[in-house]
Amino acid sequence: MKTVLITGCSSGFGLDIARHFLAHDWKVVATMRTPQEGLLPASERLRVLALDVTDAASIHAALEAAGPIDALVNNAGIGMLFPLEGTSMETTRSVFETNTLGTIAMTAAALPGMRARGAGVIVNVTSTVTLAPLPLLSVYTASKAAVNAFTESLAIELAPLGIRTRLVLPGRSPTTRFGENARARMQADTPAAYAPLMDKVFGGVRGDGPVTHGEDVARAVWRAVTDPAAPMRIPAGADAEALAASLA
Repeated sequence: MKTVLITGCSSGFGLDIARHFLAHDWKVVATMRTPQEGLLPASERLRVLALDVTDAASIHAALEAAGPIDALVNNAGIGMLFPLEGTSMETTRSVFETNTLGTIAMTAAALPGMRARGAGVIVNVTSTVTLAPLPLLSVYTASKAAVNAFTESLAIELAPLGIRTRLVLPGRSPTTRFGENARARMQADTPAAYAPLMDKVFGGVRGDGPVTHGEDVARAVWRAVTDPAAPMRIPAGADAEALAASLA
C-alpha cells in the first residue's frame, strides 16, 4: 500500500485531495498547521500531522513521523488578491515564504528518502494565473510562477533517479477562501484609485461561469501521481482546461 503526504489539508483543495486518495485505498498523511479532528473520515490509513512549511524543524518532524512516502503533494499556500500598492513587503515575503520557499523546503526534505528508494512523485499545486495573468494578483502570480519553473527544472534533475515531478494548475474556485483571505491581508491605506478595479475583480471571483471544484483538483493530482505518462502541467477544472486548450 502506497503513502502520500499532502500539505495544506485544513480546508479547500487539500481536504479534497486527501479524501480522494483515501477513497482509492492509499495511506494518507494529511498535514496542516493546526490539526483538527473530524475534517476527514476516520480510517486506519489516515494520519493527521502538524506541519508548518515555513519552519524547518516542523518539516523534519512531520516527515520523520510520516515514515517513507511514495508521493508528496505540495498544496499549502497563501492567496493574494489586491494591488501591489496595498501589499506590504512583509506580506509579500510571507507569501513567498509559504508558496515558494515552503514548496522548495518540503521537496528538498522529502528527496533523500525517495532517492534512496529510487522512486517517488512530487506534485506541486500552482494556478492558471501563471498562464494567463490577471490584475491584483502580481505577488501571488510571481510566487506560483516560480514554483512552475522550479518544478520543470527539477524534473530534468530527478528523472535519472526515478523521481517524477508534476504541476497541477487549478482555475477559479468558488469553494476556497481566496478573496476573503486576501481582503484580510490588505493594507488600510490602499490607494482609492484601485477601488473600481478591485470591485470588478472581487465580483468576478464570486461570479458565474466555469470554475474549478475541489474534486477536479483531486482528480488532477491523482493523475499526476499515478500516471507516469501524465504531462508536466495538468489543468484542473473546466475553466482551467479551456484556458490550457486556448493556449495550446
